[in-house]
Amino acid sequence: MEIGHNSGDHPVVARLQGVMVDLFPGSTRRVEMSARTVAEMIDELDRRWPGMGDRIRDTRPAIRKHMNVFVEGERAKLDTEIPRGAEVFILTAISGG
Repeated sequence: MEIGHNSGDHPVVARLQGVMVDLFPGSTRRVEMSARTVAEMIDELDRRWPGMGDRIRDTRPAIRKHMNVFVEGERAKLDTEIPRGAEVFILTAISGG
């Protein structure tokens, strides 16, 4: 279990889908870190595994259309605040036709 810088400041847990873990060797499905917003959490994931941030957010910046981020069960945006100790789920969107 890897804990990021300032981990005691505002601890949260990011939960990654298996497909994200497969794309970034060394990453794990459960990641503890310190982050106050979804944007800070994505920055920390990208710091640990370069390129992961680009998979989650686009250049506008916003969360990519094919990605979903949930904080406390609610769909989140980059500026969504993360409560201390919360779990944040990062999922690829399911599409079909």
